[in-house]
Amino acid sequence: MGDTSKYKEEKQIALGILAHVDAGKTTLSESMLHKGGIVDNIGRVDKKNAFLDNYELEKERGITIFSKQAVFRIGNMRVTLLDTPGHIDFSAEMERTLQVLDYAVLVINGADGVQGHTRTLWRLLERYQIPVFLFINKMDQFKGNDEEKQEEQERLLASLQKELSTSCLDFGGEWDAAFLENLALCEEEVLEHYLESGEVEEADIVKMVAQRKVFPCYFGSALKEEGVDKFLKGVETYTAERKYGDKFAARVFKIARDAQENRLTYLKVTGGVLKVKMLLKGENRNAEETEIWEEKVDQIRIYSGARYEMVKEAKAGMVCAVTGLDHTFAGEGLGLEEESTIPLLEPVLSKQQSVCQIEPIRSNCRRNVMPIRCFANCVSWRRKSRSCTSYGKNRVRRFMQS
Repeated sequence: MGDTSKYKEEKQIALGILAHVDAGKTTLSESMLHKGGIVDNIGRVDKKNAFLDNYELEKERGITIFSKQAVFRIGNMRVTLLDTPGHIDFSAEMERTLQVLDYAVLVINGADGVQGHTRTLWRLLERYQIPVFLFINKMDQFKGNDEEKQEEQERLLASLQKELSTSCLDFGGEWDAAFLENLALCEEEVLEHYLESGEVEEADIVKMVAQRKVFPCYFGSALKEEGVDKFLKGVETYTAERKYGDKFAARVFKIARDAQENRLTYLKVTGGVLKVKMLLKGENRNAEETEIWEEKVDQIRIYSGARYEMVKEAKAGMVCAVTGLDHTFAGEGLGLEEESTIPLLEPVLSKQQSVCQIEPIRSNCRRNVMPIRCFANCVSWRRKSRSCTSYGKNRVRRFMQS
């Protein structure tokens, strides 16, 4: 069983990656994992060998359906990368993951610029107050000399500043006087220091990024790994680990089952330490009257793709999957953590009541906890017939059958 004491001296962050569909989000994830030494070769969605898209449905359709995690290191920083679905039909799965992120990477398709779902993601990131790095992908598709490519980057940056925020700045370009001045303009105190000294301190940049006063932008190509090193260096340099309390707290963001049908509660520890055999309490809201449940943690797993490492304890800031809990639900707060708000984005359903024909393989289904093969918002899970009664005809089912 693994020892988490080796993480004590490392900076730890939970980094989510989001994008409009086909922006190259999975390819950037693969490139980051390759740079982090997790994979030997960059997987491809079209080749069905992506490290994180490991479900058969994802390989078949060539899209990310479920949020998944991988752990890698950049220098002295331990990153838990949380890959989220980009397709609008699976936005609820994506939004639940936002509630446990420290930072997010928003991937922009350089060929298409800001798209409709990109704006939705930006508003959600603002709602949850998550600091954002932007990676403008597929820049290798632009042909021309260096001057023409620079002009295209400037055009894209101007579009980001117009569509998203004027605080989107090109951190991968030249740090000349004009850039430093624009950077300092994002915060009054930093501007005063800049006017006096002509410098912007690294600690001030870290603070501005954490407070969403500046959004670092990097241009490159995830497929060809162009600009990825500079981007990762920026993430390492301009992020800070969150401060957590000493008493136990955790936020549940996902319920799943492994290949052996063990129920997995995915959570982020937001205070204290979670230990194996620790007794946890919560409220059973499926009952007619609220009941208090008490259950022990059997295993703590640190997942990286389909593989996992079992550890004795998970410290604050770590994202893990826990077995032994049968009553937890997505969005639940454990310990001192409060229950999260209901996600704004939900699957699009019609008013007609129907029974989902895709066989679910999760049990104990409830609102905001979707079975692996049933993506509707479920009302009840009928164990005997192994069917899921839901309100509305499943839009995902139509998509899969198209």
